[in-house]
Amino acid sequence: MAEVLSQNEIDALLEALNSGEVDVNQIEDGDLQKKVKKYDFRNPKKIAKDQLRTLEIIHDNFGRLLQTFLSGYLRSSVKIEVLTVDQFAYSEFNNAISNPAFLPIIDFKPLSGQIIMEISTKIAFAIIERLLGGDGEKSSGDRSFTEIELTLLKRVLIKTMDILSEAWENVIDLEPNLEKIEINSQFAQIVSPSETVALATMNVSIGSIEGMLNICIPHIVIEPILNKLSTKLWFSRNQKIEGQEKENDKKLMEHRLRRAAVTVKAQLGSTTATLKEVLRLNVGDVIRLDTHLDSKVKILAGSVEKFHGVPGTRKNKIAVKIIDGKKDGDETNDR
Repeated sequence: MAEVLSQNEIDALLEALNSGEVDVNQIEDGDLQKKVKKYDFRNPKKIAKDQLRTLEIIHDNFGRLLQTFLSGYLRSSVKIEVLTVDQFAYSEFNNAISNPAFLPIIDFKPLSGQIIMEISTKIAFAIIERLLGGDGEKSSGDRSFTEIELTLLKRVLIKTMDILSEAWENVIDLEPNLEKIEINSQFAQIVSPSETVALATMNVSIGSIEGMLNICIPHIVIEPILNKLSTKLWFSRNQKIEGQEKENDKKLMEHRLRRAAVTVKAQLGSTTATLKEVLRLNVGDVIRLDTHLDSKVKILAGSVEKFHGVPGTRKNKIAVKIIDGKKDGDETNDR
């Protein structure tokens, strides 16, 4: 939209033109330069900035959840931070991968297609060392992975699928599945080289070892849900979900409280005695309580007096019959 000038600005511009301070040709050149916009047809921008911002929020949430999981699973200090979320051609991402690599390929169900989670080999070897009882501080160099090491890493990745699903739950109910693990980037061709991909780059620290974690999501995979990747829609839906979660949490808490086990006991009475008197007690001795024979029995839930009752028997077993409930302000002792 063109800028609207005020009357004072118009007068000042006319005066500058008349005095020769401003050249009309310079103004026209400037306008022409502003209208020209560079566009790379070989690398089209298919994902809007607003949608990239939503992807950044999703992966920031994924990073925090993964950080919590790995900290407990590896029993080590883990820090994960999202650095950038941008779009590139798939060939740019694939050509930047060095071999050997660690490339889990994930089926992004129910969306059609796959994504790649590239994990730095330094981070992968640090995870293996922690799982095998080491301190995770030693580097294994640029070597390939053994079958045992890949099996250990696969177990960690399977547990990570639930975290990935949770990070995306505000947009779509995902059921991601680890399809395979590639250690050579040439065999990780999930889309054509010219296809646009969203690339989330994250920095991972396990103790003193640092490395990158890249999540490559092809545009063709998330194209059906691009309209949901709006920041405005994200926050409005997020607030709605938070309201539903609070209500569900309230109902769940009430349900669990109703099922909670509470010790119920009947208190016939009480008394005080010295330690000397207790030591002298023998079988057959009578202890005088502070209640009368016709006094109500206190019934306690936990340590709180809740009801009153009378003692008796039921089916040849000692029992107490509840006759009323204790109201706030009642005396604690009935005489």
